[in-house]
Amino acid sequence: MPVIKEQLLKLQRTVGNYKANIPAQNDFGVFLQQIADLMSKHNLKEQVIAPRKEIVVKGLSCIPVDMQCKGTLAQVFEFQKQMQRLDRLIRIEQIELANDRDFSGDVSLQTKVVIYYRPQSKQG
Repeated sequence: MPVIKEQLLKLQRTVGNYKANIPAQNDFGVFLQQIADLMSKHNLKEQVIAPRKEIVVKGLSCIPVDMQCKGTLAQVFEFQKQMQRLDRLIRIEQIELANDRDFSGDVSLQTKVVIYYRPQSKQG
């Protein structure tokens, strides 16, 4: 029994209070600005942040977002690390890195992420 209790405590620390990371409203503009600010902070070029169609499943809404930018591998890596530390639940679905054709030292990042929010309940 102590082993199971220890595993449960470890899992609770890992998951934390996930609801706190899923806002009760969309605040999508705030998220987009945070991502753009992070890209700029890391001097990433050719920034594109493109939201796709919102999906609603069992009381949870999600918005897929395609992002791309260009910079050194170190810049891209730091951007990804800081994006994961945002106070909003983000699921990274795909990451693609590609060297420049002229081998300038820059890499192009293309990533697909999903952000979540809890829609406000309708009162009727």
